[in-house]
Formats: sequence, structure tokens, C-alpha cells
Amino acid sequence: MISGKFAITVHILTLMARHPDEFLSSEFISGSMNINPVLVRKEIGNLKKNNIVESREGKFGGTRLAKPAAEITLEEIYNLTFECVSLGYAKNDPNPDCCIGKKINQNLDGLYQDINQKICGHMKAITLAGFSEQF
Repeated sequence: MISGKFAITVHILTLMARHPDEFLSSEFISGSMNINPVLVRKEIGNLKKNNIVESREGKFGGTRLAKPAAEITLEEIYNLTFECVSLGYAKNDPNPDCCIGKKINQNLDGLYQDINQKICGHMKAITLAGFSEQF
């Protein structure tokens, strides 16, 4: 299903791209997003695990990009935040005796795979640096 993780992660990384030499605190980032710093730290943990950001502790601690924004694509961010886009299925099991019901979920799966391939293909060409230049 669609969640806000991609938007949160892109927001975090865009802030870091705009301040490449600074270690940004989760409080600063959460202030920009108007969300709880705990949510920011959770996403930063995922980004650290995938070597997108680096952090340091202490009075002047925070987090910054571990590599240049020009080397990070939106596809990479998408793949860190989603297994795949799914627009969902009916809550009830479709009637297996119906010509539509017996194949609807299979055909929706194919549609969702196609959507994901197109999303990734489009975002592969967009770098975090390019995206952040809009601001």
C-alpha cells in the first residue's frame, strides 16, 4: 500500500542535499517537516543501514549524506521505502466461478508490476541533487 515513508525520506534527504557539509539534527529536520523527531530518527536508521547517510553523536552531532546527492537517485530512495506500490485488492475473496472474479487479483498483480517498473524507470533518471535544485 502507499505510505508516507517515501515523502518523509525524500524530505530528509533533500534537506541534507541542501546542507551537504552540515550534520543536521533530527529536531531541525522534524521542524521542517512538522513531525515528531522519533519518526525522523526511524527513517534515518534505515538510511544509515543502507549507507546513504552518516551520523555523529554529541553536542555538534547529527546526520548528513554519506555520498554526494548527485550519486543518489529517487529510484534508490523508492526501493529503500517500498517493496512495491500496490493499490490494493477487494476485501472479499472474489467468486472463483465468475470469469472476472477468478482472475481479477492475478491481473491486478500484473498491472501493479507494470506500474512499479514505470515508476522505477522514471525515477532512475532523477538524482537527489536534481530534485533538490527545485527548492
